[in-house]
Amino acid sequence: MKLEILTPEQKIFSGDVYGVQLPGINGLFEVLDKHAPLVSALKSGTLKILKDKTNTSAYTIQSGFVEVIHNKATVLVEGAIEK
Repeated sequence: MKLEILTPEQKIFSGDVYGVQLPGINGLFEVLDKHAPLVSALKSGTLKILKDKTNTSAYTIQSGFVEVIHNKATVLVEGAIEK
């Protein structure tokens, strides 16, 4: 699936990934390939990019939103710092 992470200032990440773990306001959740359409609020915490089944990277994010549609996840956050 395609993942984009955007802040008001810049595009933080854009690329094809296996999945992404996100800090939702009601707890951590994961979005994988071909996930059903979804819009969710995010709280500050750790966003983990699953590049494949063994390779990951992580960002500390501020609050924001995620939209998943047509096998693309778009994460809109106030700020993000790579861990």
